[in-house]
Amino acid sequence: MSRLLLVEDDAALAEALQLALSGLGHDLVLAGSGEAAVDLALGDEPVDLVLLDVMLPGIDGFEACRRISTASTTPIILLTARGDAVDTIVGLECGADDYIVKPAEPRLIDARVKAVLRRSSRRPAEPARRHVLGRVELDETAMVVTRDGRELSLTPTELRLLVEFARHPGQVLSRQVLLDRVWEYGYLGDSRLVDACVQRLRAKVEPDPANPTLIRTVRGIGYRLAPA
Repeated sequence: MSRLLLVEDDAALAEALQLALSGLGHDLVLAGSGEAAVDLALGDEPVDLVLLDVMLPGIDGFEACRRISTASTTPIILLTARGDAVDTIVGLECGADDYIVKPAEPRLIDARVKAVLRRSSRRPAEPARRHVLGRVELDETAMVVTRDGRELSLTPTELRLLVEFARHPGQVLSRQVLLDRVWEYGYLGDSRLVDACVQRLRAKVEPDPANPTLIRTVRGIGYRLAPA
């Protein structure tokens, strides 16, 4: 049974979602503000995943997401009534692993939660190996990434994305291929997930993220890892 932190300031909606998701096999902890979300997510009783509403009293969901993702690798799914592309990108760049536009059926939320948890816990299936990517080194055995000898803090999704690039140096990987292999969403996924995660990954592995030399953009298609 997964333990989820549901952050929603609408008490009636929170109660309804708690009842529905509990019936689908999840244990839910509730929070009604961004501050409470951060305290619970980073507290002594960890949760497996955070379902985080964007519109919250106090600090909003974007800031709460940023604080949680900076201090932990706990997966985060944003729950938002906003379908605007800019808001979606902002949320993903704050460290969210996925987003769901409200209102959403509990079974859809359940499916997305299970997909994110599956990705976060699964190790790559192929034999482990070590990749030297310029100044970055990826050890698949230990699932550790270093740059200039210093260990980097990558989220599970960022790590899976880097592994996918490292296994196919020089090969152009389309957004659709990355959605299928990294997010396991296939045609149901949103390519903005890929773009936002690539930006976050570049910020950690590139010497100059504004002028990336490791993970290159192939305009209109996707991305490729520059061969070492």
